[in-house]
Amino acid sequence: MNYEAVIGLEVHVHLKTKTKAFCGCSTEFGQGPNSQACPVCLGFPGSLPVLNKVALDYAIKVGLALNCAVQEFTKFDRKHYYYPDLPKNYQISQYDLPVSKDGFLDIYLESGTKRIRIKRTHLEEDAGKLIHEDASSLVDFNRAGIPLLEIVSEPDMNSTQEAYEYLTSLKSIIEYLDVSDCDMEKGSLRCDANISIREKGALGLGVKTELKNMNSFKAVRDALAYEIERQTEVLNEGGEITQETKLWDARELKTVSMRTKEEARDYRYFPEPDLPPFIIKSEKIEKIRRTIPELPREKMLRFTKDYGISEYDARILVMNKKDAEYHEACLKAYQDLNKKGMVNLLIGTLLSEANARNTASAELGVLPSRLTELIEFVDRDQISNLTAKSVLTEMIDTHISAAEIIKKKNLIQISDTASLDAVVEEVIKENPKSVEAFKAGKENAIMFLVGQAMKKSQGKANPKAVQEILKRRLVDA
Repeated sequence: MNYEAVIGLEVHVHLKTKTKAFCGCSTEFGQGPNSQACPVCLGFPGSLPVLNKVALDYAIKVGLALNCAVQEFTKFDRKHYYYPDLPKNYQISQYDLPVSKDGFLDIYLESGTKRIRIKRTHLEEDAGKLIHEDASSLVDFNRAGIPLLEIVSEPDMNSTQEAYEYLTSLKSIIEYLDVSDCDMEKGSLRCDANISIREKGALGLGVKTELKNMNSFKAVRDALAYEIERQTEVLNEGGEITQETKLWDARELKTVSMRTKEEARDYRYFPEPDLPPFIIKSEKIEKIRRTIPELPREKMLRFTKDYGISEYDARILVMNKKDAEYHEACLKAYQDLNKKGMVNLLIGTLLSEANARNTASAELGVLPSRLTELIEFVDRDQISNLTAKSVLTEMIDTHISAAEIIKKKNLIQISDTASLDAVVEEVIKENPKSVEAFKAGKENAIMFLVGQAMKKSQGKANPKAVQEILKRRLVDA
């Protein structure tokens, strides 16, 4: 049977507030266990929650950026379930009247743009954290009560790649809004996935599995791929899919059953009695709308217009807010109308160096003016692209300019014909078989000869000039 996946994602984002959602406890990460907890976030009798105004403003801001309709009337509800790190035995969340709903996010695929609908975004408080040690488990309540924004998509994704593109695009928007650090290692951004499969062309939905415990976008992609394969195998063998919640085991690279069918009624939602409903005035919504910066899609379109680069290159350049500002400064510093040389360096060598050092390109310490100086050496055929890569690595390590490194190491290419003619003559005499192969129509043979010339010149010969001289000599011979 030919099946297709149907995927919906629930993304939980820690909002970057100084205090928790309903009390004054600090949200600073990395403090001593249970040092940031009070009677309110621990659910002591008689304690009353008070909504964090900044958390609400951030939630509205995200809703607007995701093209959602912000609700003018919203309320909080109690979501009941028992777990050791949930001190109240219920979570203050939102059920039928979320902050915003009915939005969308466009993602880019090889086949074109696809629109993923956003069902809702709602505010809630986070639970604590369980730490498992040997035969026991410890509870740290520092995280309990931190404001979470849950962003729920419609089941509009049909592949692991679409899910990955959605997550990376969503993370980029949230970082641009500066409402969360989106650090998955700290738990600031987490994702649950609902996955089912159905026959291709069918309109209905299959029985879903909810996937949890995925701490990276790669883990989300791997877990979805495993579950698609598992469900397909079950149906092909005549079995039935059971609705359940499964954990992703990153060591075994498989999903593990956690609990069976669970629905909204199981949580016994009812309105939070200690918090009144909230009316969000249109004036407030418009005021927050005016604080939204230029977002990745708008910036990408502007880059293509202002700098004449492709949409593909522009999407990479604007993915990260801090890097996008640095990339634009580099594009402005490079005066050549054709920006391709700068773009190739930014999304190639520089990005590779940043990834290897687990940092952002903007944090490597290379000023746009110095990066421009390096590219201009390549433009003038004074150094090769390969040499430029090694020079850039040294620039990052030492914070010395390209000109100083090139002068110190005597890296300027030999380009004058008189000097290269002698090298080419020796290469032709020493490699008669390759010469004959080229004359017999084997074009690749000339690259071997170029390589030999580079060896003889200790890498200083201009490979383009060498190739031109070789072609002229061998064609005329």
